[in-house]
Amino acid sequence: MRQNPARRTALLDAAIEVLAREGSRGLTLRALDKEAGVPPGTASNYFAHRGELLRQILDRTHERLTPDPDALAATMRAPADRELTATLLAQLLDRMRADRSSHLAMLELRLEATRRPEMLADLTHAFGTTLERNVAWHLDAGLPGDRTTALLLYLGMLGMLVDELTVPDLLAPYGQSELIDALVARTLPPPDDA
Repeated sequence: MRQNPARRTALLDAAIEVLAREGSRGLTLRALDKEAGVPPGTASNYFAHRGELLRQILDRTHERLTPDPDALAATMRAPADRELTATLLAQLLDRMRADRSSHLAMLELRLEATRRPEMLADLTHAFGTTLERNVAWHLDAGLPGDRTTALLLYLGMLGMLVDELTVPDLLAPYGQSELIDALVARTLPPPDDA
């Protein structure tokens, strides 16, 4: 059967919404068809089995969460210093808020992987590849710090994103921008002229 790439993308976007709202147990092919507004049975023509659907959701969330290249290029015109690093982390938080569903779906995929060994391998590979690209990008962009610095920033922001997604009022009293500034100030080496 011939498949329509635009429809596949629409189905994957619908799957992300269902996964974010209903969790892994609510993600059925029937629920996916309903969310996408397509005839019953359509999703089964695009995804051979649940594992395939989950793998493609993972790929689609990465596509949706990748920063806009033009916006990123504009941001990167600033000097590669602590301030730029804080700006990039704040933009990451803003992107999470703009596409909460993709981040919640990623959390659901992480939980699902704890129950599906075959998915754990795929998830570990996908997240590992993304993490390595992000670390390499940090270093190639000339941002302050080394590989460990980039990993520590990743870990700090991951915690902030998870709290913002799951218990959004928890960090509000502390001010997220202030926390990002403190994370950067305490993680990155001091400027050479300090």
